[in-house]
Amino acid sequence: MYSTPWCGYCRTLKSAMDREGIAYTEIDIEQDPVAADFVMAVNGGNQTVPTLRFADGSALTNPSLSQVKKRLARV
Repeated sequence: MYSTPWCGYCRTLKSAMDREGIAYTEIDIEQDPVAADFVMAVNGGNQTVPTLRFADGSALTNPSLSQVKKRLARV
């Protein structure tokens, strides 16, 4: 999960994923320029978080927990 410390949407999604036992690695795009570049590449040049990257290389931006679970079921 690409995020920032101040992102409320990131905190909400992390809490939901924690409750569901969905493992993730958090990457702060303000501390990692390569991560920020990836986020911008999949979001039309915007640093929109949360952005999740999945094992198959696909990404979702600001997804609901339901969307995350559906994507995980596919990969």
